[in-house]
Amino acid sequence: MTSDESTDELRAELESTRWTKSSLSGSSGGNCLFAARLSGDRYAIRDSEQPDVPPMILRGSVFRAFVGGAKLGEFDF
Repeated sequence: MTSDESTDELRAELESTRWTKSSLSGSSGGNCLFAARLSGDRYAIRDSEQPDVPPMILRGSVFRAFVGGAKLGEFDF
């Protein structure tokens, strides 16, 4: 598979994936961070206020470590 084919497949997956936002996000559409589970043990996150910025793709282990740290309050700045 070429790099272009891989990029096209990822783009198609991102367009068809089910994005989830936190129930703590406001209903007005701002301050929302969306997450999606992708194939190959990858996750994508995106900011609702920056729709033109491509989502960040994370390995599953990295995403789970971040979520675990957030649950423990490690990011309560």
